[in-house]
Amino acid sequence: MSVARSSFYYQAMPPSLEELTIMRILDQQYLETPFYGSRKMTVFLQTQGHKANRKRVQRLMREMGLFAIYPRPNTSKAQPQHRIYPYLMRGLAIESANQVWCTDITYIPGAKGHFYLVAVMDWYSCKVLSWRISNTLEVEFCVEAVSEALSSYPKPEIFNSDQGAQ
Repeated sequence: MSVARSSFYYQAMPPSLEELTIMRILDQQYLETPFYGSRKMTVFLQTQGHKANRKRVQRLMREMGLFAIYPRPNTSKAQPQHRIYPYLMRGLAIESANQVWCTDITYIPGAKGHFYLVAVMDWYSCKVLSWRISNTLEVEFCVEAVSEALSSYPKPEIFNSDQGAQ
């Protein structure tokens, strides 16, 4: 059968009482300090009198789905070769729908990483005309959101963005 004898007879062991205790402490501390990574969690556990090294804490945090929350990539950085357009909104009175649209990208933290959200919005009515979510910061999902808005609503006079990477 081409299966090692040790693999055939292997039976998974349930976590020990000590490991369950450490997991409970990690969970409680994560609720108080979600920005702690494995290094700070290891130091915290050691100050509480528990024997835990960083690899063990990393494994337990990964199994529990705990990830440190920290600032994500800056999506507002413009591409160096991107042409910089003049800002057309200064002193402009917005008096009707479809006069000015805007778009922006933000990130949404998730259990296993983060997602990017792009939205196209009408400035006058503050209505979200279209939106897309992606797990990568590629151009395609931004173009899809703009294309959907243009196909569903009249073309705006001005389309405003922060001239980010996309």
